[in-house]
Amino acid sequence: MDSNPVLLRIKKISKSFPGVQALDKVDLAVRQGTVHALVGENGAGKSTLMKCLFGIYHADEGTIELEGKKVGFENPKQALDHGITMVHQELNQVGRLRVIDNLWLGRFPMKNPLVIDEEKMIRETKRIFEELEINIDPLVKVEKLSVSDRQMMEIAKASSYNARIIVMDEPTSSLSEKEVAHLFRVIKKLRKKGCGIIYISHKLEEIFSIADEVSVMRDGKWIATEPITEVDIGNIITLMVGRKLNNRFPKKINKPGSVLMEVSHLSLTYSPLVKDVSFSLRAGEILGIAGLEGSMRTEVVEGLFGYRKRETGEIKLRGSLCNNQSPADSIKNGFALLTEERKYNGIFPGLSVKDNITIANMDGYRRHGVLHKGKIKNDVEKVITALKVKTPSAETHMVDLSGGNQQKVLFGRWMLTSPDILLLDEPTRGIDVGAKYEIYQLIIELANEGKGVVMISSEMPELLGVTDKILVMSNGNVAGIVNTKETNQEEILKLAAKYL
Repeated sequence: MDSNPVLLRIKKISKSFPGVQALDKVDLAVRQGTVHALVGENGAGKSTLMKCLFGIYHADEGTIELEGKKVGFENPKQALDHGITMVHQELNQVGRLRVIDNLWLGRFPMKNPLVIDEEKMIRETKRIFEELEINIDPLVKVEKLSVSDRQMMEIAKASSYNARIIVMDEPTSSLSEKEVAHLFRVIKKLRKKGCGIIYISHKLEEIFSIADEVSVMRDGKWIATEPITEVDIGNIITLMVGRKLNNRFPKKINKPGSVLMEVSHLSLTYSPLVKDVSFSLRAGEILGIAGLEGSMRTEVVEGLFGYRKRETGEIKLRGSLCNNQSPADSIKNGFALLTEERKYNGIFPGLSVKDNITIANMDGYRRHGVLHKGKIKNDVEKVITALKVKTPSAETHMVDLSGGNQQKVLFGRWMLTSPDILLLDEPTRGIDVGAKYEIYQLIIELANEGKGVVMISSEMPELLGVTDKILVMSNGNVAGIVNTKETNQEEILKLAAKYL
């Protein structure tokens, strides 16, 4: 690998924002035809470094060299023109447009100055898809695609720029094991073409399957770069957090009590594959929901929250019927939902941290039609302190926080509504190992307070490490409910395939 020439070299890059030193003399070298993993806790500076590379931010000092030549990009277009592309964790796509329109947006091939050459668009799209073994209809609207297909589409788009450097930010965060295997095949094809790939991931196990080298960042600084063959997960975690993290999961202190919620024969109007789902949840219990991609896990919790219309079924809370016909009803009835897609239906990126914390509890701050600003301030300070939210101030825009801190804000938002039932859809998606531990602690502490928690997760170790019971979905059916202490990954996967 050392014989592979350096394709990209970042030297002593620094970047500061008001009150924050985001990057401090960071170095990074990516070799041709290799995968270079970049890891670190949320807020370590990984995204800021990539934004400096991509021309979104301008570094305060330092240089970037591409194939030995010094470069500097004023904007992302210049980076793309030089063959540097980025597949973002939060996909920025126009859902109502077709795949080919998204793929060639801003650079449509033209027959003449007034007419787009659609035949060439289709032909080139099919060629790229075939080369990367991607099976997507180029003419379908993006909003019709699954998250995994949209992810593959973005990788194809990056490849279409004849990319030399491709940055992949959490590319497997929404993918099943089968889809991850496909992604890795695509990455290996790109590597054979001579691309240098910067692979950002919090799933440390997977980088050992795909990476050649790993660089660790912490608090805006470069800490170490090592061949992947010379480190293990323990080494990487120690470098990331600056201390040994002996246990990946906190001690279970919650003790389930009496039945809190009963769900009977739930079927959904617009999700006909969700049929006859029944289960119970005890106070102080953490119920995991497992299943493969397309098993309808998310649809179940959205049905409970009134986001999807029920065709049949009842929800009882402490023995009384809950008429959760809408999210507003559900909030009044003591339900809270932490959604899978923070960006699309969780955070309000343009609003402040303060507004994001308080927005679901505004009725609680009104007195005679006037907002009680003192109570708002006290609640916001309490959430920031209790959940250890790293933010320059309560007025900082939500979009400027790391993913882990955004997730903590969302937890804080719902805690202020004092829910009885907390529905969590992939609560640690895109969050680093240190922040995950804090989220796990929070979930267990909430259960210990007597709340009922329903948690969807695609990470099997997470389900086995945090929950008390696991409900396994398969093609819209409940394939089984198992006690966490008495099950294993093999049993859960067998149940997940039961109705396929």
